[in-house]
Amino acid sequence: MGQIGLPRNANCPTVRRMAQPADLTERDDAQGRIISLSGTLSLACLGDLPRRLDAIDGDVARIDLGAVEHIDTIGAWVVHRFAERTGGEIVGADEDEHRLLDAVARNDQPLESPPVPPPPIIRVLAEIGEAVKITSHTMIGLIGFLGATVLTIGHLARHPRSIRINAVVQRLEVVGIKALAIVGLMSFLVGIVIAQQGSVQLKQFGMEVLTVNLVGRLTFRELGVLMTAIMVAGRSGSAFAAQIGTMMLNEEVDAMRTIGVQPMEALVMPRILATVIMMPLLGFYASVVAIIGGGFLCAVALDIPPVTFVQRLREVVPITDLYVGLVKAPVFGLIIGIAGCFQGLQVRGNAEEVGARTTAAVVQAIFLVIVSDAIFAVFFTWVGWN
Repeated sequence: MGQIGLPRNANCPTVRRMAQPADLTERDDAQGRIISLSGTLSLACLGDLPRRLDAIDGDVARIDLGAVEHIDTIGAWVVHRFAERTGGEIVGADEDEHRLLDAVARNDQPLESPPVPPPPIIRVLAEIGEAVKITSHTMIGLIGFLGATVLTIGHLARHPRSIRINAVVQRLEVVGIKALAIVGLMSFLVGIVIAQQGSVQLKQFGMEVLTVNLVGRLTFRELGVLMTAIMVAGRSGSAFAAQIGTMMLNEEVDAMRTIGVQPMEALVMPRILATVIMMPLLGFYASVVAIIGGGFLCAVALDIPPVTFVQRLREVVPITDLYVGLVKAPVFGLIIGIAGCFQGLQVRGNAEEVGARTTAAVVQAIFLVIVSDAIFAVFFTWVGWN
């Protein structure tokens, strides 16, 4: 007895369940060529149907799926590709088959090529423009926050009972008392460095005694207050931004507004008042300690006795130098407080934003302090305090 041949899709499980394997027939009518598909269009049952479809050349009017028993994603993809190549219209599909074919068509889009990177000069200009845009928005925000601060100060001046004395005293301790050690150490070392470097240069002309002039005037007029402001910006300004930013992240500031507490009065003003009040005191303290450091090096390295050092200071350092430092100090404190609180109130979204805003607060505060110091230098020279 001869061997009974199996269908060409013998590995198709649906064949074993008396289902028809995938097949096609071709015919022509008045509208053109028609390709009729039948059987089960699934991965296991396609057989050589994809090869037979690829062998069909020319245009096809319609692709008839009326005799298809079942179609899966692979079968739908084969039909879709054949229709795309020949321009045939798919007809005879039921609702489920239409949805599957539509899904395959939506996902059979060519991959978009990555955008061509712009030339380096264009990229640099774009980054500069973005930086200028961010800077301008930040400056506008800072000016608006300064206006809100001035309005709050006016409100507190009219209603002194609204001032939170306990919060201000606490911030005075954090900003001022707890900063005495680090500010003093820094100022002492800065005074030593100024005296040492100045004496090395002046020694070439035999004028080591002018080291006293250099230490006294530079410390009282510029470096004492400026270095203190930089230290307070890094220490307290960052703390302001981190504390308020964390409260923004935990929605504590929104809760304060809900219960009728103004964040400007409860959070911002105590910090700003503390920095404005403590900066002149810290600046004077830093200047005195720097003078002590400079006098120490003069006594050790230049054989200038402390009495002579102090007497020389009184002769060469005008009182206006002290006034210059004391006038600049509260302005620096205002800048540090506003920058820290403003950046803290800008925190949105996640904990990473707290770190970014804290860094921005320190950078902005130091930058604005140095800019304002330059403006003060020009102004005091113009009025004759030089």
